[in-house]
Amino acid sequence: MVLEIKGLEFGYDDARTLFSDFDLTIGKGEIVALVGPSGSGKSTLLELIAKRVKPKKGAIEAARFSWIFQDPYSSFHPTYAIANQIADCAPLDNANAICDNLAIDYALLKRKPHELSGGQLQRLSILRALLMKPELILADEPTSALDNLTQLEVMKLLVSALDRAGVLLITHDLALAKWCSDRVVEIG
Repeated sequence: MVLEIKGLEFGYDDARTLFSDFDLTIGKGEIVALVGPSGSGKSTLLELIAKRVKPKKGAIEAARFSWIFQDPYSSFHPTYAIANQIADCAPLDNANAICDNLAIDYALLKRKPHELSGGQLQRLSILRALLMKPELILADEPTSALDNLTQLEVMKLLVSALDRAGVLLITHDLALAKWCSDRVVEIG
């Protein structure tokens, strides 16, 4: 297992519980989609997995992971070139080939975030996550800033990473979730 959650209980206050006795497992080679309305706790679950917030109860065991954030603008420092930021996390070996698969020009890595579109930044965020060679990919709306054709190519690339990792995909797009996932978990 690359992710195992047992008996998770969490809420930001006593009036509203987001998770109560919640269990989830993801194995290597598996995509699990988490779907639900805004405010149901989808992104909070990633915060719990990353140990940025503590559960009230339960256990979370996660393998080495990388995170594709929903907002690509806030996932990069505004004043440093993308290549330098990615190199801080992972070697750039094989970056050119992955850029080709993401339909993005390798030369964009020399630019700063404010010089790129949201779609370009999102693909570069996915590049960074894949170069980190994780066992678990936490993907928070990874295709929301992309056009339909690029969404399909990006999801194919994430699916191709399944020989090395499991994926927890957070999405509002139920059709996408059903197309690419082994299991769909609805919350909220």
